Amino acid sequence: MKEKYMSEPGGKKPFDFAAIQAKLEKEGGRRFWQSLEELAETPAYRDSLDHEFPHATETSGQEIHRRDVLKLMAASAALAGLSACTKLPTQKIVPYVRAPEEIVPGKPLFYATSMPQAGIAAGLLVESHMGRPTKIEGNPQHPGSLGGTDVFAQASVLDLYDPDRSQVVIREGRISDWSAFLAALNVTREELRLRKGAGLRFLTETITSPSLADQLRITMAAFPEAKWHQFEPCGRDAAREGARLAFGRYVNTVYRIDRADVIVSLDADFLCSGPGHVRHARDFSKRRIVEGPSSQMNRLYVLESTPSNTGAMADHRLPMRAWEAEDFARALAARLGVVVGASGEWVAALTRDLERHRGACLIVVGEEQPPAVHALAHAMNAALGNVGKTVIYTEPLEANPVNEMESLRTLTAEIAAGQVDCLVIVGANPAYNAPLDFDFARQLLKVKQRVHMGLYVDETAELCHWHIPETHYLEAWGDARAYDGTLSTIQPLIAPLYQGKSAGELFAAFAGHPERSSHDIVHDYWKAQHPGKDFEAFWETSLHDGVMAGTALPSIAVSLQADFAKREPGIVLQEGAIELVFRPDPAIGDGRFANNGWLQELPKPLTKLTWDNAAMLSPATAQRLNVGNGDVVKLKLEEREVRAPIWVMPGQPDNSVTLHLGYGRRRAGHLGTGIGVNAYALRTSRQPWAASTQIEKTGEHYWLAATQHHNIIETGDRRAEEESVAAFRRDLIRVATLDEFRNDPGFAQAPERGAKELSLYPDRPYEGYAWGMAIDLNRCIGCNACVVACQAENNIPVVGKDQVLAGREMHWIRVDTYFRGGLEYPETYLEPVLCMHCENAPCEGVCPVGATVHSPEGLNEMVYNRCVGTRYCSNNCPYKVRRFNFKLYSDWTTPSLYGLRNPNVTVRSRGVMEKCTYCVQRINAAKIEAEKADRSVRDGEIVTACQGACPAEAIVFGDIHDPQSRVSKLKAQSRNYGLLEDLNTRPRTTYLARVRNPNPEIHG
Repeated sequence: MKEKYMSEPGGKKPFDFAAIQAKLEKEGGRRFWQSLEELAETPAYRDSLDHEFPHATETSGQEIHRRDVLKLMAASAALAGLSACTKLPTQKIVPYVRAPEEIVPGKPLFYATSMPQAGIAAGLLVESHMGRPTKIEGNPQHPGSLGGTDVFAQASVLDLYDPDRSQVVIREGRISDWSAFLAALNVTREELRLRKGAGLRFLTETITSPSLADQLRITMAAFPEAKWHQFEPCGRDAAREGARLAFGRYVNTVYRIDRADVIVSLDADFLCSGPGHVRHARDFSKRRIVEGPSSQMNRLYVLESTPSNTGAMADHRLPMRAWEAEDFARALAARLGVVVGASGEWVAALTRDLERHRGACLIVVGEEQPPAVHALAHAMNAALGNVGKTVIYTEPLEANPVNEMESLRTLTAEIAAGQVDCLVIVGANPAYNAPLDFDFARQLLKVKQRVHMGLYVDETAELCHWHIPETHYLEAWGDARAYDGTLSTIQPLIAPLYQGKSAGELFAAFAGHPERSSHDIVHDYWKAQHPGKDFEAFWETSLHDGVMAGTALPSIAVSLQADFAKREPGIVLQEGAIELVFRPDPAIGDGRFANNGWLQELPKPLTKLTWDNAAMLSPATAQRLNVGNGDVVKLKLEEREVRAPIWVMPGQPDNSVTLHLGYGRRRAGHLGTGIGVNAYALRTSRQPWAASTQIEKTGEHYWLAATQHHNIIETGDRRAEEESVAAFRRDLIRVATLDEFRNDPGFAQAPERGAKELSLYPDRPYEGYAWGMAIDLNRCIGCNACVVACQAENNIPVVGKDQVLAGREMHWIRVDTYFRGGLEYPETYLEPVLCMHCENAPCEGVCPVGATVHSPEGLNEMVYNRCVGTRYCSNNCPYKVRRFNFKLYSDWTTPSLYGLRNPNVTVRSRGVMEKCTYCVQRINAAKIEAEKADRSVRDGEIVTACQGACPAEAIVFGDIHDPQSRVSKLKAQSRNYGLLEDLNTRPRTTYLARVRNPNPEIHG
């Protein structure tokens, strides 16, 4: 339209679009719709529209000119947009950088907040466009993240706009409202007050929020006989009970991974799960930096029942069944003199390594291991002098630390005994994830008054009289503690999309104060904790930073109990039985993210499965049972059984099967319902993490959508690759031990395979910037945070399981998994692969319409408007990093998803080739700011989405023409190499080879 009306008929003055654009930029968002109305009244614009589009006549006889449509658009957009997904919270929220007077279109703002996961806060910075949260980044000032994130934080913004979220109050299956609930609550509250709250029960998930716990205590004070129960299906009961077994009390264990030279992990995926895992990944990766032959590295031993990302990073990995971890821990403790007993020969070298690093080593135990193993680890850390150095103890993080499994058991027993008249469930979904032996769903129906609050109308909400929509963490005020106890603030970036209520507001309503908002609850609580005139300054500083300075819990002194080493009864494997291990799913957790399409389609680490879970078996066990990938078997525990497809996994212990939790949902939105196998149907309270099972083959087959064999990169001489380990070091993954690197620092450099100076491509002189990327494989933990961050930043659609089966997933970056060695004890290597932005790009010369071109700064760019879908470029790409949208994958019809998309990135329709752009929108934004300040772009000023999300700081981007930039220094290292260098593509993305640090005393 701009070009069409630049010249007006009749020699009239051209329409000044530049003036209007300047006016919009100057006056900002509040003037936007008014400026549109002024635009409609501009004489040149009015006359040109009337000339091009003659007016229409309504039945009333009144003329409506086409120029009036613009006014109507302004009014309707103002009413619809500003009252829907673009409205800000009514209370004041503080941006991370500066407090704007008003929103400026095209200028994103960043606000500090926190995302609670199982009660533990992860610090975030949230990007907001015109009041719409669109992208999650890590908060560098938060001790739990230091600027990194995980897949759950990156994907949480999709949950905010999920159209399947609970949108209205529901009463017995019918739509109701908050006022009707309050009216019914008044009657119930009076009845309960007469009985002092007898028969009233609250069930929540783990709470670390001081203000929420205080509000709940106020509510409980109004009903002295009421009780508060807590339950997390994948909670930390074993760790809590292990601390009480060792010290006689509950404590919080804080690991200082950055101080440890030697780490022993007993079935703990501490890099990708559990409290503080983002911080642990950052601390661990810092000790894996290798700049030259004199560099020092930490050493990691991993013993695990299920292959994990932490195991993939190990220098020594030993697969073992879950119940064997306690035997190993006792053998190691005996060798260290902690307990009396015979020790295995295998642990001798490990023991000597630990003793050589007394005070600088660490033993970490997984949350799923029984309390006795945790107690033994506490004792061994104390014996090795690690307490106060690599491990610190503080008071518990939880506002009310309890054994949550026993808490739910008590509640279930009280319901069965008829002692519960009113049950209020907040956030939890026990009808789905409670242990099978509790039979909670059937017992719940015995309660006379059942109230549920949650993000979704889930399995528990279905059985309750009342369901209240819960606010997303981006819609509510709150607080929570980080892994080390640091108090973290939660501030909303958007008003509740569906008129939801927070947990604090629900408790306040029970206490008789329904008028109190979540802001008032949190603000007033902290005002009482910090009386004085400086409170408002403290409050705004805390909101600005996302943390309350100096609030980390102080370390405390603990002492071991005399009977800490007592053995508890474990699982008993019957003859011919196989151990069944339960673990939270690495993509959807305990099931709460089941309706998140980004996470469902995210290839899981190591297995690369999407849209499903599977029973993971070792190759030897699968061969013995005569089953393969996709074969359906029955998993039997006593009288219970489920059917599950098999996935054969290298490195899985023999006679052990792992089944991930979180699938098999009945009510989880249109994406999460009916997908996968419900592992909770086999889980009991006595054996929540490991049990004995029988496997029976059914003869059926189920198609699993895995991406492991998609986009295979051919490396040329396959025979040499199979016959020579040296070939493995030259090609896709180049790896050496620390001693080998010291003897040969250039091991990663491939031998010359031809004259690289001979090329069909012309030399391209670069006078300005030249963008490039380096990825350190020694730091990458394969957590997939970069994959989801790229999807969120670049509006990448979800395609569904059927399209993944056809090899049509749309991710612009993938994390390839490679195994080396035997199937029983393989070495695992992880490698992010994205567009290499080749200097000699094979894709550019074959495009018949010039849709893929080379920019003056070295980027391989896609011109979507030119692409006609020949896919020649994809066929010619040796790295297989281009994606073609065969169908209209982007959702153009769901209104709530409009607010999700990044306005700086095109939303593609079908028939277009897509790929990584190095986040060119971020590059251009930084260049514009630099030009406005009459300077060059500073090193580190441009952070790509994958780089910003990486908790391990494995990805570095910058100007390779600047010799002082970080990326240039990394590319100058001897470990730097490019994929498929023999093709002479000269990729701008290069890798730093992996260096392992094995114990020379351990062979094989």
